Amino acid sequence: MATDEFTAEYEHVSVERDGAVGYLRMDRADAYNAMNEMMAGEIRDASIELMETDDDVRCTVLTGADEWFNTGADLANLEGDESDGRRLRDLASRLHTAVQHIATAPKPAIAGVNGVAAGAGFGLAMAADLVVVSEEARFEFAYPRLGLSGDGGITHFLPDLVGHRRAREIALLDEPIDAEVAVEMGLATEVVPASSFDERVAELAEELASGPTRAFGASKRLMTNSHTRSLDDHLEAEANTIARLAGTDDYASGHEAFFKEEDPEFEGH
Repeated sequence: MATDEFTAEYEHVSVERDGAVGYLRMDRADAYNAMNEMMAGEIRDASIELMETDDDVRCTVLTGADEWFNTGADLANLEGDESDGRRLRDLASRLHTAVQHIATAPKPAIAGVNGVAAGAGFGLAMAADLVVVSEEARFEFAYPRLGLSGDGGITHFLPDLVGHRRAREIALLDEPIDAEVAVEMGLATEVVPASSFDERVAELAEELASGPTRAFGASKRLMTNSHTRSLDDHLEAEANTIARLAGTDDYASGHEAFFKEEDPEFEGH
């Protein structure tokens, strides 16, 4: 994979571009890709760079280095924070900005879960639009072992993805969820053999990056806001959105290709 490195320098994440696909790879492998405050801030900054700032990136892949995706907060780094939780709050605040951008950005995002996704790493993966899991991956809620509640968006995403009853089962019993079960439950999109994992993630990312980016973003926004609107208001929002998209170059390309019985070529605008 030929990539271009970005100008921003990060210590615990790497950010690269391959064509219109941006890659955000979390890399604290010596600490099982657990997050300290610096790493959480870098995930935040890199996600904004890829999903908001760089117009050349039309799909973002979030993954981890080596055999880990992200194992949540680095507890060793938070030693001594038990009295008031200020450092844990600061870490969560940085991470939550990244979660917000990944979930709501006007571009698609893929979580390439190559290994363990635990705690806030579980929530971070759930923020993505597609979740591709290696056969060696697993998800762990993990918070009850520490006497903590969930963060990283996990208590928001789980009920939507698997239903309230199953979400509470995951949160209270805290049993590891392997890759196949994650797909069956609706937590993940598909399971891929470890030997072809990177290739499959890149294939999906390139497919999304060549699609109608503004339409993708509009669909994401409509679904995100669907919980806060009445049906009448939501139908009005759908009508207004599709009418606006009818004035885009991508619609013109798709319309023309439809009647020519050809595949459209979208430029993302």
